Amino acid sequence: MGKKAKQKFYAYFVPGENRQGITDQWAECETIVSGKVGARFKAFEVREDAAAWLAGGAVYASRAAGATGAALDAGGVRPATRLERGIYFDAGTGRGEGVEVSVTDERGANLLHKALSASELNRHGKHLLENVAATNNYGELLAFKYALKIAQKEKVKKIFGDSRLVIDYWSRWHIKRKELPAATVALADEVAKLREAFEKKGGVVARISGARNPADLGFHR
Repeated sequence: MGKKAKQKFYAYFVPGENRQGITDQWAECETIVSGKVGARFKAFEVREDAAAWLAGGAVYASRAAGATGAALDAGGVRPATRLERGIYFDAGTGRGEGVEVSVTDERGANLLHKALSASELNRHGKHLLENVAATNNYGELLAFKYALKIAQKEKVKKIFGDSRLVIDYWSRWHIKRKELPAATVALADEVAKLREAFEKKGGVVARISGARNPADLGFHR
């Protein structure tokens, strides 16, 4: 008689659908995450560990040595760290329908409904840009604008994104005005003003990696 396979629990997180959960059936997990942009999943032997991973932001821990020097777990990876409370933004074209804008909290819950009407959101809770010529960078800039407005409304002091161009340059008045479309320049100026007001009131804007961004929509270009 063969040895019975050890029970496993599969935690999954699908940012684009704001969906997460735990199942003991791999086939079910595979169906849920297959083909979904930014979807993350991980197997555990204890259900409580799967729940803790989801609560910590469903972050894949790095195998490389980190600055914190945290101890490796039995699998040779560092335990995932909980994301800071704040507002996270991103833009992407991962679904192939055009540039989408995403703004979430640290757990990946959509927040755009706090800045836009229901008619301006798609079935995933994201905002799809109507201008087919819009670039991903423009989408990132627009996402930052909504993040700033939501932060002001909700009195949140931290905003995170993964676009160096938008965070380090365009939103700090550093933009090639003669080389970019007038709409992009105008939006950059609006965002720069909003950011100045946000930071004057003690707000903080920081960059994180796309792999850790709960608002991630994938396929950046």
